[in-house]
Amino acid sequence: MKIFLASIIVLLTYSLAYSQSIEIDWYSQYQYDGLVIQNSYPKGGPYEGPTEEHYSYSYLVFYTRVYNETDKPIELALNFTGDAFPIPNSPDTYVKLLLPQEAMSLDKHRLFSYGMAQLESLNGPTNLKRIIEVGDDTLFYVVALFYQTKPDIWEQYRGENRAELLLEDNQLYYNLLPQVDKIKCGSIYTRY
Repeated sequence: MKIFLASIIVLLTYSLAYSQSIEIDWYSQYQYDGLVIQNSYPKGGPYEGPTEEHYSYSYLVFYTRVYNETDKPIELALNFTGDAFPIPNSPDTYVKLLLPQEAMSLDKHRLFSYGMAQLESLNGPTNLKRIIEVGDDTLFYVVALFYQTKPDIWEQYRGENRAELLLEDNQLYYNLLPQVDKIKCGSIYTRY
C-alpha cells in the first residue's frame, strides 16, 4: 500500500512539474510596445461536422496567445464574418475562418487539434472580446474550415498552411499563408 501511495505521489508531482514546464515552438512571435503575440502551428484533419452542399471538408486548428507586458489593461476585440474566401491557385476551393468559444490553455498544446472538442458546432460569424490585465495573457482558437464546391475535384492543393495574428497601429489582421493574406479581423486598445 505504501508503495502504491508513493507511486501516485511521484506521478502527480511529475505531472504537475511537466505541465508547468511546457516548451512551445511557436510558428511566429511578435512584440509590439509591451504586447506579445504568439501564433501556433496547425493541427487538424477531415471535418465530420455539419456541412453545406460542398465537398471534401477538412479543418485546421490554430491558437494564438496574447500577453500584456504594458502598464495598462488592454481590450482585445476579434471578429470573423464566417464568409468563405477562395484559395488562389486552387480552383473551386474555399476556406472560412472561425473563432470557437471553447477555452484554450497551454496544457492542451500536445493534444490532437489542441484539445478542441466542439468542432461540430462551427458555423457562421464568430467574435471574441476580452480584457487582458497587466501581466496576464489570453489564448484563443482559430479554425480554418476548407471545402470544395465541385465533387469531382479531390485532394486539391490547399497549401502548407500557417497562420498568424498581426498588429498594425491598433488594427488586427489575420494571415492564412500562403492562401489568404491580411484579413482585417479586429483591434486592440489600451483601457484607461
